[in-house]
Amino acid sequence: MKRIFRTAVFLLAACVAAASCGQKWQETPKDGYNLVTQKGGQDLGYSPASGVQILTKGGYAFKDLNRNGKVDVYEDWRKDPLVRAKDLASQLSVDEIAGMMLYSAHQAINGPEITPAQKKFLEEDNLRAVLMTSVSSPADAAKWNNNVQAFVEGFGHGVPANNSSDPRHGARATAEFDAGNGGTISMWPSSLGMAATFDPAIVEEFGQIASKEYRALGIATALSPQIDLATEPRWSRFNGTFGEDPDLDTDMARAYVDGFQTSEGEAEVKDGWGFESVNAMIKHWPSGGPEEAGRDAHYSYGKFAVYPGDNLATQMRPFTEGALKLNGKTKMATAVMPYYTISYGQDPSGANNGNSYSKYIITDLLRDTYGFDGVVCTDWGITGDYASVDAFQGKPWGNETLSVAERHFKVLESGVDQFGGNNDKGPVLEAYQMWVDKYGDKSARERFETSAVRLLMNSFRTGLFENPYLDPAETSEIVGKPEFMEAGYKAQLKSVVMLKNHGGVLPKKDRPKVYVPKYYEPARQAMFGGRAAEGRWVDPVATDLVNRYFERVENAKDADFALVFINAPASGSGYDRNDVAKGGNGYVPISLQYEDYTATYARETSIAGGDPFEDFTNRSYKGKTVSTSNKSQMQLVRDTRKAMGAKPVVTVISISRPMVMSEIEPYCDAILLSFGVQNQAILETVCGASEPSGLLPMQLPANMQTVEEQFEDVPRDMACHTDTDGNKYDFAFGMNWSGVIDDARVKKYK
Repeated sequence: MKRIFRTAVFLLAACVAAASCGQKWQETPKDGYNLVTQKGGQDLGYSPASGVQILTKGGYAFKDLNRNGKVDVYEDWRKDPLVRAKDLASQLSVDEIAGMMLYSAHQAINGPEITPAQKKFLEEDNLRAVLMTSVSSPADAAKWNNNVQAFVEGFGHGVPANNSSDPRHGARATAEFDAGNGGTISMWPSSLGMAATFDPAIVEEFGQIASKEYRALGIATALSPQIDLATEPRWSRFNGTFGEDPDLDTDMARAYVDGFQTSEGEAEVKDGWGFESVNAMIKHWPSGGPEEAGRDAHYSYGKFAVYPGDNLATQMRPFTEGALKLNGKTKMATAVMPYYTISYGQDPSGANNGNSYSKYIITDLLRDTYGFDGVVCTDWGITGDYASVDAFQGKPWGNETLSVAERHFKVLESGVDQFGGNNDKGPVLEAYQMWVDKYGDKSARERFETSAVRLLMNSFRTGLFENPYLDPAETSEIVGKPEFMEAGYKAQLKSVVMLKNHGGVLPKKDRPKVYVPKYYEPARQAMFGGRAAEGRWVDPVATDLVNRYFERVENAKDADFALVFINAPASGSGYDRNDVAKGGNGYVPISLQYEDYTATYARETSIAGGDPFEDFTNRSYKGKTVSTSNKSQMQLVRDTRKAMGAKPVVTVISISRPMVMSEIEPYCDAILLSFGVQNQAILETVCGASEPSGLLPMQLPANMQTVEEQFEDVPRDMACHTDTDGNKYDFAFGMNWSGVIDDARVKKYK
């Protein structure tokens, strides 16, 4: 009788407990996954096919990711992300951590299915950081993401994939904006165009919108922003930066990261992080801007960043005072990518290594001096081999003679956590054994766990362990939704810079007749391993679009004004095999003018040099001549001036870095600069529907002598072009319909 009574009491107590903390969740089948929603708790997404079960604790639901029948600390969404990350890192095998240290090569998403190669690096190599490039459609991207997450959820500790992207919001010049319709993704001006707005609020708005679109595509990490201080005007990656001014770059960097990382309202989980947050991987530490003579470090001929002005501290400011000192709750960017460059002469030890190989650059400066304890990921392919100074292959600068595994080991010694573009865990495991041999087992395990915690934090904070799954229908509604497209288009309009408006020839209202000449776009060599383009004649704007604003005519004599579209000068990369064939060292000038350029004022001796494939260290090109491939576009402006006589010539320049204006400016009545915007934005400016408000985010040099004599690491140190109206094309110059702009932005930054 006592036993029955005790059993009854126990059951009654259990019922009371269940009533007081009854099940707070419910489960709904979705498209390829199940969604668990719970009152007062985190929503969970999982694939029943993966073998993961839902456990109940205290009435709440938890995912049993490692399938051990209990709620581990890392599976408990109520706990702090750092506590969870440390718990999981301690459980992971060396093999699993080695996989987390990998960052995939570029992956095009051509449909919803996972490719065999992707399955291999996800399962066999334990890779979890996937770099997405093109996608066949937003819905396909969502379905592919779900397939990837269901796949990796089914083995090991159920660590989700943390997918990422390079910038993907650039505008297509030929695209048209319709306020009533959306697009494949919102389109914004280039980063240099964002800088031309001189308005960090626009950049923060971009981050807020882009992060929503990224998360809807399954992207939780942005390989951006590129906040290199663009103090070298010839650098090919100038366009991806926020320009050359440290104050403007710093403010733009901070705004960008705040916009991307901060979740608000219901989307926020803790400390600004949540399901609309995207980790920002700021690049390229400590700034890739001061490339000697503008040559880029994707190639051995551009491996050196130089500091003739002893100005490393200024180069780092957008990082140390901007992206690592946020206004928002997330406090600092969560990831940093060093550039390929050797920061020449900056290591007190005298060593000259690529930045990811440099303990001074990574540990002493970034981590110890500036307090960064997040993820450091190498730029892509730095541990690979290369076959010549102009080969687009591996980039092991300063460590060319080491083996691939030895390079991995040295990168780990410098304080880096992740290897960009490496799908194979083998060399990482070899590096682990090298660490064991040098420092011991305990130290090796601690070193790997340290990186694992940093990497896992970026998945815990963004909610990937709770629900990495997407509703493809919702994705299609979010990505490129009309209000996002409109915001991007407005930013494009605000980025347009008017350099000249002689006699107030703009705006052109009341549908005047316009002559828009075609131009020749020359063949160009592939950059960064891309596909070369053949030469062709280009009609810069569709006739039906022009006719919405003006009446297009075929002959200059019938027009009221001419509208000439051209591109800035293009002269190559600073290295030419033909020069080698002629007995030279291969190094040639990079020109910012259209006319043939002879480097009379170049350095007699380069600051840096040296490569296993070269038997010299002087990379000077003094006295050599280079031709610009699109000189015909300069001639087009001059020919149009002649054909139009006294009638106005309006020139629109698609510009991606500084250029010498003296060759064309006197032939133009008005000049507009386009920083990667839709043609429609230009036409709306020309007709007066939008008033230009952009400002120069860089100086426009008076000539190539000042370009040669400026210091690669010093901002705003060139003599600037002065036009026929007496206006100087200096940093922060721009015009509106009333004349030269002198507003609060100019006063703040100039």
